[in-house]
This record gives sequence, structure tokens and C-alpha cells, in this order.
Amino acid sequence: MGPPPLTAAALVWRCGRARRRAVDGVSIELLPGEIAALAGPHGAGKTALLDLLGGRRRPHAGSVLVAGHGAHSVAARRLLGFAPDGPVFPPGLTVREVLEYFARYHVRGVRRRALVARALELVGIDCAPALRTGMLAAGLRARLALAQAALGDRRVVLLDEPFTGLDDPSRRALGAAFQRLADSGVALLVASRDPTPLERVATRAIVLDRGRVVRDGAMATLLGRRVLEVLLDRSPTVAPPGFRVTPTGVETELGETSVEAALALCQAYRLAVRASRVRERSLDEVIARLPGAR
Repeated sequence: MGPPPLTAAALVWRCGRARRRAVDGVSIELLPGEIAALAGPHGAGKTALLDLLGGRRRPHAGSVLVAGHGAHSVAARRLLGFAPDGPVFPPGLTVREVLEYFARYHVRGVRRRALVARALELVGIDCAPALRTGMLAAGLRARLALAQAALGDRRVVLLDEPFTGLDDPSRRALGAAFQRLADSGVALLVASRDPTPLERVATRAIVLDRGRVVRDGAMATLLGRRVLEVLLDRSPTVAPPGFRVTPTGVETELGETSVEAALALCQAYRLAVRASRVRERSLDEVIARLPGAR
């Protein structure tokens, strides 16, 4: 078994006159075929970390290996694809022409056509190769960016804000393309300021706050906690222990506590309970409670 698709060890990158650590000792490892979400509040260091992993910046400390090769080596550039935030394509070129241009850096001769056809099929835009990129809707443009990043024998693909400006059907189509790519053995790391689509596509969550990894594990485990929402006739001035005041009442993570016990605590505090419901915690809630989000 070969080395992991991507390994980062103790990465540090400083920015600004104050030399603030935008990336502060980050160590991660991606496995073949996994889709990992890179999430965190604004300014957490997501884009800076992707730039380091993709070889677009050099770290002040630490190291990055792509399938065992240094991030700035020719071998690493062949094995890693990067789709940046807000990809731009020449508006006069067709989808096929864009991919054929980049395919020249991977294969020669007639094999280019097969490489492009494979990329078009993989991301689900094989029905639109003749469309000019200037006429593409946001969803197709996002999948073209993925096709470009996935061209060649990639081991890992990094994506920065791929869901920006997409409606829900386009998000689902892009997520399906991620899954097809992962099924082929490629590791994906997807950063987004909107956590909702990440919950749907990723099996792993890497949460950054102030340049550090504060959560790293299975998405289901991170979000598996139940939350009790209690709707009140009026918001309380003081919430019961373990509860938070919300615009419509109070809520709490249940953990080992039963719903009955939590509601009994509300009654003990003389709260006028109108209704209640139990739901799973969201990734957005996890991020909103981090120090860097306040």
C-alpha cells in the first residue's frame, strides 16, 4: 500500500505586519476515496491552508507531501488538482476546448480526447461540451472547474468554495460529481463558508478556528448529538443550566439527558412551554460556537 494521497505535518503560515499565524500547527492526512469538509468561521484560515496544501504558498514551518512527494515537486503537481474560489475561463472557448487545453499538460496526441471525455463524464457535463464557457450557468461552471482540477491521474483534489452562487439542484449535482470522483479513489478536501452543503457530501469534517484544527473526525459523529428546542410564550431573562436562549425560546444539547428531564427542568424554572422538538445538531451550530465566530 502506497503513501497517503496527502499528508501535512505541523504547518505554519504567518501573514500581515503582526505576523499573525493564519495557519498554526495544522497536521492532517487524507485517505484515498474520502470526501473531507474543511469548515470554520470567516478568517479561520481555510483558504490559506488550501494554498499551502496545493503548493500555492510555502509554509514558514512544517511540510506537505502529495503521495509521498514534496508539494512543490513536479510529481506532486501531476497528482494534485486545485479548483480555486471563483474560477474564470476564457468566455469564447467551449467546455471541450478548455479541457483540451489543460489536457496537453497531462498526455499527448490522441489520448487527450479520451482524457477529456473521461473528465466530462465524471463530473456529469458530457452533454455540454460545445457550450461556450461565457454562457455557462453557475452550476455547470462549478463542474467544469472540478473537471479541470480532476484531469489526469489525480490522487487528491482541493476545492475552495465550490458551492458559491449555486442553487440547491446545482449543489446536489456537484455533490454527486464529488462522489463519483471519490469512488474512483481520489481524495477530496472541500472548503466552504456555507456548512449546509458540506453536511450532505462529506463523510469527514475538519474544523478550523483561528488557524488551528479544533475538530477532526467523522461527520456523523460530529453532528450526531441531539438538540432539544423549546418554544416559549416569552423569552426568559435567565435560561436553565445547560440551556441557551434563542429568538423563540431556549435549547440544549441532550447528551445523556432525556427529553423528559430537560422539559422538567424548564418547568422547574417556571418557563411557559408552548411546544418542543428534537433535532440533530448542524455543522453551522458547531462553527457558530467557536471563539473565532464571536
